[in-house]
Amino acid sequence: MVGAFGVWELASDQSAEAPVREATPERAAGQPREPEAPAKPAAPRGAINPKVPGITTFRGNLTRSYYGEGPVPARPRVLWRYPRSGGMCSPSTDETGTHTWCGVGWTGQPNVIPGAGGRLELRFGAYDSKYHFLRARTGRPMRRALVTGDLAKGSATSDPDGYPLYYAGSRDDRFRIVALDRGAPRVLWSLDANTSVPERVWNNDWDGAALVVGDYLLEGGENSWFYVIKLNRGWTPKGKVRVRPRVVLTVPSWDDRLEREAPERHYSIENSVAFHDGVAYFANSAGLVQGWDISRVLRGGRKARRVFRFWTGDDTDASIVIDDHGFLYVASELEKSNPRSLAVGQLMKLDPRRRRRPLVWSVPMRRMNAGKGGSWSTPALHRDMVYVATNAGGLLGVDRRRGKVRWRIPLPGPTWSSPVVVDDVLLQGDCDGVLHAYDVSDQKRRPPQLWQVRLGGCIEATPSVWRGLVFVGTRAGAMYALGDRRQ
Repeated sequence: MVGAFGVWELASDQSAEAPVREATPERAAGQPREPEAPAKPAAPRGAINPKVPGITTFRGNLTRSYYGEGPVPARPRVLWRYPRSGGMCSPSTDETGTHTWCGVGWTGQPNVIPGAGGRLELRFGAYDSKYHFLRARTGRPMRRALVTGDLAKGSATSDPDGYPLYYAGSRDDRFRIVALDRGAPRVLWSLDANTSVPERVWNNDWDGAALVVGDYLLEGGENSWFYVIKLNRGWTPKGKVRVRPRVVLTVPSWDDRLEREAPERHYSIENSVAFHDGVAYFANSAGLVQGWDISRVLRGGRKARRVFRFWTGDDTDASIVIDDHGFLYVASELEKSNPRSLAVGQLMKLDPRRRRRPLVWSVPMRRMNAGKGGSWSTPALHRDMVYVATNAGGLLGVDRRRGKVRWRIPLPGPTWSSPVVVDDVLLQGDCDGVLHAYDVSDQKRRPPQLWQVRLGGCIEATPSVWRGLVFVGTRAGAMYALGDRRQ
């Protein structure tokens, strides 16, 4: 049937079709049109674009399964702290009142961008309401910080095709495209969470890191909508980067059936969209996991089709991770303890080809001491294992094929930081401010700890690993670089 938002919806587990919704946001004037780049296929191993190395988005590739490049430091120490004193802090107001927020939160994995002559740049958003651009080897500013109107919650993406563009959101309602080839970072275009869709539901923040697929950008908003944006990247006659963005698809994250199952209407998309074989996958705060076939849209077509629907029963903020065979790994929270969430568990392996019964296995993550259970942490895949941190505090190692928990490591919680694995070394932050490294070369045993570094302040953010360096932020207000020696 035709939904209330001009989108074809079916209140069932089967597909739905959505005609393209078009918008005409602001654009830079006087820029010539250029031939459009073809859409990319599903992501290879490693970075999104092998010709442009670096960690350009959360978890590095289209399937949210790339963690950086080794080696991992063997005996790390703090090489630098940013800022050198004090913290990145600012006040912000939400439904609980006005509070001072500091540092980098659970969505905050920094981009690591190599440049000419050995240059290395670190890019991230922080709770001081700024986008930061640092020299990664020294921690000194490389560019002037760009000030937003509210928290910049870490939704950082750098262009994977080498354009000097940065894509990020803020709690000030705006998702921005920023040029980095001027004297200072310059906003070329922005999208308002309140006015860009027919009906904003829940919130107007942008938590998730955008995904660039060919010349298209995929993003979900806390306004409960999924966007596909044609970027039309190119160059001005003076050799400066330009974009002519056009919103070509908007899809609500809810349907009629979910409104019956979750009438409180918490439908925000707080995870980073994943992409595989033409299908974009995301979940919302009511636990609806869905996949939309956008392959025709990425070829300039007019329609998208929902090809997968699964309800976890509870808030699902962690990003979906996809393996080489197309299986989905989903971590969900446990807040409501309704029959559905108790039945399907909080860590799930799903087969989107089995639409009626996609659940392959699941692992329950119960509440501790009457608190919230489940996970905010995005799972990490490594050989035969999947690793995930729990809200109650700790790290699980789970057999990918059978879903059997092989080991558990207790840690001070809540452990929201997402684990990363590089060269058989697993990194995990805890809420006492300690970053741990474990040896996971032997998949059959509980991994021994290799080292730990105490940084102070809860580590909610995800570490980035790049050629002997580790970068991670904390809620105490700072970003850190760790390494064996000064690089």
